Amino acid sequence: MMKRFEDLKLSPEVVRAIQEMGFEEPTPIQAATIPPALEGRDIIGQAQTGTGKTASFSIPIIEKTFTGKKPVALILEPTRELAIQVSEEIGRLSQYKKSSVLTIYGGSSMERQIKALQKGTNIVVGTPGRVIDHIYRKTLSLSEISMVVLDEADEMLDMGFIDDIEKILSLMPESRQMMLYSATMPPAIMKVSKKYMKDPVKIAINVKDIVAPKIKQVFYEVLQKDKTEVLTRLLDVESPELTLIFCHTKREVDDVSARLQQLGYNAGALHGDFTQSHREEMMGKFKGGDIDILVATDVAGRGIDVENISHVINYSIPQNPEGYIHRIGRTGRAGRSGIAVTFVTPREYRQLQLIERIARTKLSRKEIPTAKEVKEARQRLIKEDLSEIIGEGGHKTYLKVVRELSQVMDIEEIAAAAFSIAFGEMEVPEIQKQQRQQGGFSGQSREKGMTRLFLTVGRKDKIQTNEILRTIAEEAGIPGRSVGKIDIMDNFTFVEVPSDIVEKVIAAMNNAVIKGKKVAMAKAKPKAGEPAKYEKKFEKKYEQKYEKKKRHKER
Repeated sequence: MMKRFEDLKLSPEVVRAIQEMGFEEPTPIQAATIPPALEGRDIIGQAQTGTGKTASFSIPIIEKTFTGKKPVALILEPTRELAIQVSEEIGRLSQYKKSSVLTIYGGSSMERQIKALQKGTNIVVGTPGRVIDHIYRKTLSLSEISMVVLDEADEMLDMGFIDDIEKILSLMPESRQMMLYSATMPPAIMKVSKKYMKDPVKIAINVKDIVAPKIKQVFYEVLQKDKTEVLTRLLDVESPELTLIFCHTKREVDDVSARLQQLGYNAGALHGDFTQSHREEMMGKFKGGDIDILVATDVAGRGIDVENISHVINYSIPQNPEGYIHRIGRTGRAGRSGIAVTFVTPREYRQLQLIERIARTKLSRKEIPTAKEVKEARQRLIKEDLSEIIGEGGHKTYLKVVRELSQVMDIEEIAAAAFSIAFGEMEVPEIQKQQRQQGGFSGQSREKGMTRLFLTVGRKDKIQTNEILRTIAEEAGIPGRSVGKIDIMDNFTFVEVPSDIVEKVIAAMNNAVIKGKKVAMAKAKPKAGEPAKYEKKFEKKYEQKYEKKKRHKER
């Protein structure tokens, strides 16, 4: 197996970009696929998310891409989210080459995409539906496509994209090179590969080999409002050597690091808005132990390679299994053991199950440290601090004050008062214990998980579940797996989506087109506290409202 990227005979520009991204050696899928891909062979890669497959097809494309105005490479992704992620990685890998990349997907301005295509690009990353739209508008030319990639092919199949994919492939030059990546190989995917690929090299990678065996993986069930309290409890009770905390956004990184600093923890922040000199300074402090907690975004944290990180804490659950594997790989380095902690809120429980299934790993559920355990841990730390101060003689200037006070006060009272001034209150707030339910957990302060929406197409429109799922995923730019239950009625449909993206989905779906018909979407959840037995009555109300509106339009 190749041990270095230099062994893959890559250009100095690409090797330099890889090194700056913090990758030291190719993953198994990269080492196995890049050489034959550079030779022009078709590739079938059976690999889970998290094995490094994005770079395995991006690097050959970048190495073989020539400058020009017409696209020479097309990468198809099932969702807007994945398309953006892949484009960003190609951008980083090609920063020292002259390749250009453009992302096209539903839910974004068509006019802006058309202008960008007219300006010219080498590589197009897009979702099948939007790619088809551009082909029909004649704003995207496939005449010079020499490389095509089907990424997450099984997910595109599940979302109903198979007809679009075959249409796109049929319009390409026969001489083009094709790479297909899929976690599973259902018959429909195998049919596509036999029809459109020429003597492909078949490579299968088991993601179980990617996760370091010495990493202990655990999760805590928490409410969003309790996250900071749970975080500080863990830091106090477990006393990690070096801790890397991951958050989704730059703002969250700033908020968490600032709060930890206010509470007296030696924490720093790292994300893309900081200057290069600041990032280098922060990394130097973290490696040198001047700060022992670093809060970072995924992009900033990817290049971190510090051997003695004992804990990685996912303050925000990773958005995909690949992100989870990249994050926890920052601990357990160089044969060391490590602990990977993930905070899971009620609405994120399905995401946890997805990570476990796709990454073929198992996270153990742990109980949040109790108030008693936290008090004992903090008392232990105070004793250690006092022993250190006495050992260094830093307390002697206060001996006169203590002796004078001891003439009129009890020595224990004096010491306790001094502790109160130095260390603050010892009281630890209670955290309400959550009760596990199927697909999540609940308590008296349970967070809302999914919200039900009403969509103006139904069974009479000859609509299918995968068509609705595909449209929502593409228009709203969300993973198809995040959409919950879809109930198709005669004249309308109910769809469940995560509560925190409801407005985004509604805005994207209003005036979207499904099977040539414009649709509308609105909230369809009963008012808080409405008994479940009125659910049928609630649905009937919507059906009557829709039928009345439909009759009015027909007049």
